[in-house]
Amino acid sequence: MTYYYAKTFARSFDEVMAATRQALGEEGFGVITEIDLRQTIKAKIGEDLRPYTILGACNPRMAFEALQLEDKVGIMLPCNVIVQDAGGGRTEVAAVDPVASMASIANPALMEKASIIGASLRAAIDRIHD
Repeated sequence: MTYYYAKTFARSFDEVMAATRQALGEEGFGVITEIDLRQTIKAKIGEDLRPYTILGACNPRMAFEALQLEDKVGIMLPCNVIVQDAGGGRTEVAAVDPVASMASIANPALMEKASIIGASLRAAIDRIHD
């Protein structure tokens, strides 16, 4: 089992970032956190990194339902989606597989929710085109 779903596009980082936000919204997710890892790495340790942003995506309804099943599941929220420069004019988008990330929680009902959320994240990435 892999822990992520990813696709690479022949588009600029900025174009793919905008398309990713739109696609997530169309699948019911909001971006509630954003970490520009390139900027953070430069500011904290002075090293250069390719454009790399972590988006914390949240589907409020699904998050609420998951919290009803496991009150500590918030430790694993939101669902991280990364957008990174893959070089050569290509940009990669990858999303966590919630089933893989929550596999240590022995709750079948939660795994069912994680599967639904994972399908929505994959659908969002599949909405993005070259």
